[in-house]
Amino acid sequence: MLNRAALIVRPAAPYLEWAAGLDDSGLTPDVEGEQTVYLLPSVEDDDEIEDVLQLVYATVFESELAGWHTFEPDWPKDRTFAMFKRWFKIEVHTIVEDLCADPIAHDDDDD
Repeated sequence: MLNRAALIVRPAAPYLEWAAGLDDSGLTPDVEGEQTVYLLPSVEDDDEIEDVLQLVYATVFESELAGWHTFEPDWPKDRTFAMFKRWFKIEVHTIVEDLCADPIAHDDDDD
């Protein structure tokens, strides 16, 4: 088991409305499709989860916006933690098992 928790955010109605309003294609993100999994520090209870989410929400929010639309001037301004919680369905999983023998590697690792 890893000393990490996993965060998954799925688009909620405000995010989908924003995405649909960017053009007239009618395309919106797939709510049930594959999502990015963000690793968080290990957490013990709901209070810790809330504290960690407050620390990382801005990074996750920007990542999710950029995943759909990279032109930052079109992103919503004044992205608060309350807005993040409205725009996304948040799942935090506190048990993360690593079933691989290989060490975890980052894309930006030199080797």
